[in-house]
Amino acid sequence: MKSKKTLLILAGGLGTRYKGMKQIDGILDNGSPILEYSVFDALEAGFNKVVVIINRFLPESYIERLENISKKKNFELHWVYQDMEKGLPEKYDYSERQKPWGTGHAILCAKDIIHEPFVTINADDFYGKENYQIASKEIDAGNISKKQFEMIAYLVENTLSENGAVARGICTLNNENLLLNIVEQTTIRKENEAIIFTENGRDFEINPRTLVSMNFFIFHPVIFDFLEIYFNEFINSNPSTTQEFYIPLAVQKMVDSHEIHVRVKTSPAVWKGMTYHDDKIILQNFLQKETENSHYPENLWN
Repeated sequence: MKSKKTLLILAGGLGTRYKGMKQIDGILDNGSPILEYSVFDALEAGFNKVVVIINRFLPESYIERLENISKKKNFELHWVYQDMEKGLPEKYDYSERQKPWGTGHAILCAKDIIHEPFVTINADDFYGKENYQIASKEIDAGNISKKQFEMIAYLVENTLSENGAVARGICTLNNENLLLNIVEQTTIRKENEAIIFTENGRDFEINPRTLVSMNFFIFHPVIFDFLEIYFNEFINSNPSTTQEFYIPLAVQKMVDSHEIHVRVKTSPAVWKGMTYHDDKIILQNFLQKETENSHYPENLWN
């Protein structure tokens, strides 16, 4: 059975480490940023609705560009601003806040727009065609429900940057490939031949074959009910001005409550991303080869 399928793109970050608006930075001469490759792959897989979470700094020229693409390719497009006050108690003082509230809050901002199973992705990550095809089949098969979500994860060794530390959700599964634990670590990096992260001043080594979350989740809209509760708890904990409400934190709470199962699949696709500006050349070379191998047209939208 074919069904309505939504792609939710998290593009509200400030690009601090990249030092620019990486979510709309064109990669090749066609001017398409990574998120357009994701939209292209999702449309091919049968998705028909795109919701983009953005900040107020996104240029109007890019909004117009993607709106023209949506009209040309006949898919539903929605823009949602991740404003600081969304979901906050009245009169909450966030004047000293230094950055957005994080990925969990970003997804929550879309609760009034999304009423069907949806995939969530980062705007600055290239996930590969296969993931969208898997997600489309899982949604059509009715495998995404109020009781079961899914996540497509990657081997940590395939998700590192040569230019600095990255943030990943480290996953632990049971023997049925259901998620037991997901812990966000923001300092994962390669040193010599080892992959490590630092926590409370100590370095810990990670097995290169460890699965990590890249925020490629397949959610049922019931997640918004949970996110409202958990974000309120986060706010009431008096977070620091830089502390974020990450989606892995919320997913872990759902798993711990035994109300939600999250089935994990290992991605068969290649991942590429742009955490730092120097990562761009790697992605350029990769997408150029993909284009030469006819996996993408030179201009995505012609």
